Amino acid sequence: MLVAITTEGKIGLGLIAGLFIVFALVASFVLPRRNPDFPGERLGLFVAVATLLFAATVAGVFVFAKEEEAGAHAAGGAETHAVTETGETETGGTETDAGTDTGETETETETETEAEGEGDREAGAEVFAANGCGSCHTFEEAESTGTVGPNLDEASPPLEEAVEVITNGRGAMPAFGDQLSEQQIRDVAAYVSE
Repeated sequence: MLVAITTEGKIGLGLIAGLFIVFALVASFVLPRRNPDFPGERLGLFVAVATLLFAATVAGVFVFAKEEEAGAHAAGGAETHAVTETGETETGGTETDAGTDTGETETETETETEAEGEGDREAGAEVFAANGCGSCHTFEEAESTGTVGPNLDEASPPLEEAVEVITNGRGAMPAFGDQLSEQQIRDVAAYVSE
């Protein structure tokens, strides 16, 4: 899950968590040596500071995880556009200018995906195992029992949705569009889809 967080997010979470840890260590070891009655009459202040630091840590997780989710979708969109332009040039199709709108690019990408096939379930099983998908997902066919991501036996995502999520990521799931080839993505999507 930490892999999916941006560098800025990791630094932010590290600072918040570090502050909380320093507070806990000081409150546990340093202050009681200086004042054996610690926290004594300042118990309310101690509880308030501890609660505030805990709330800041939890809020930091939500803020930094949300920041990564937005970044993953933006990166995925840019990548899809680049792949489409490369595909058109390689296949000898009509070249488009830089002003092409997103709607045309998405339609062309969907057409290319449909033309390339649905994927090979057997090869998808190998991609699923090789990339540790079972550590996050429960999937009976792969004998995996992960609980971080959705239970794929219950979710049974449609092929197109599986390709989209594997390519661009969603929530805590990182994008694999830059790690797997289009064929590998189609193969693993075919493996986990309904």
